Amino acid sequence: MFKKLFIPGPTQVHPDVLAKMGTPMISHRGKDASDLQRRLTEKMRKVMFTENKIAFSTSSGTGLMEGAIRSSTLKKAIVFSVGAFGDRWAEVANLNGVECDLHREEAGNPTMPETVEKYLATGKYDTVTITHNETSTGIMNPVEAISEVIKRYPDVLWLVDCVSSLAGAKVEVDKLGIDICITSSQKALALPPGLALCSISPKAEARFEKVGNKGYYLDLKNLVKYIDKKDHQYTSTPSLSHMFALDYQLDRILLEEGLETRFLRHLEMAEYTINWANKYFEVFPMGGFESLTLTTIKNTRGISVKDLNDALGKRGMQISNGYGDLKEKTFRIAHMGELQMADMVEVTDAITEILKL
Repeated sequence: MFKKLFIPGPTQVHPDVLAKMGTPMISHRGKDASDLQRRLTEKMRKVMFTENKIAFSTSSGTGLMEGAIRSSTLKKAIVFSVGAFGDRWAEVANLNGVECDLHREEAGNPTMPETVEKYLATGKYDTVTITHNETSTGIMNPVEAISEVIKRYPDVLWLVDCVSSLAGAKVEVDKLGIDICITSSQKALALPPGLALCSISPKAEARFEKVGNKGYYLDLKNLVKYIDKKDHQYTSTPSLSHMFALDYQLDRILLEEGLETRFLRHLEMAEYTINWANKYFEVFPMGGFESLTLTTIKNTRGISVKDLNDALGKRGMQISNGYGDLKEKTFRIAHMGELQMADMVEVTDAITEILKL
């Protein structure tokens, strides 16, 4: 039985978007492919509030995280982590031979601007990574405040993982000064998994030239040059099916719903879920830094999250257990993409009834 998904991803996909995945193939080296990818670039620029170049990758968001940190770091990276996916930046750097330091916050706490300042003031780092929205702990980092610090260090590149926030929360790339902003298809964009994309600033492009080539498939220098040379085409065959679906979905987001209305919907779902969680349990992240696309909830009642999910499954719904060390200590309810307020009422009412709260 297919279930309504309240998990960090993949998220629900509208039937009309799924149908666009079945669009007949075109030549990925022809004019139609260039036109398609140019349209996607212009639409994604609106969603990301940027004039920067947009690059696509047939991979998960982790693929572009890997490409970004190894293509951008000349000297040393500082990785700020508030959970498992922040840690991943450091793991990727280490596996690629990129020198980095990892600053990990206590679970539930955000990365604060004064922490970023402390590290950058040493002059040791030329690359900073931040996870905007950490789905393991349910934290949304204060990127607006952090951006004010990073702007004081013009030689530092800022890489931001917006995989689980972009299109659900407002991320103004150019205003924030983000050099590489990464997202992927299966979260708030509400497409099937398999496509990642990022914005790339001119400052990042200049850095790529200094770093040199770093591999082939995930070398951002190579990717950007090929886009320029071949008119929005790519080094390897892209997932055209995902691109057809994204083209259609971006029209739904930009024209049918509207960006500001979409952001408000996500905010309202988040506030409802947080209030419900605090009534019956307790939210995991520090107050004021809760995610707008997913709520991580402390298991203060000592319930079996697995048993709860089994019971929800019989009603055609699925939430997510805690991640890693937080399994059974927390549970997570996503509210992103296609989900609506009625869906959040449905799942929370079901949990309340199952647990006899």
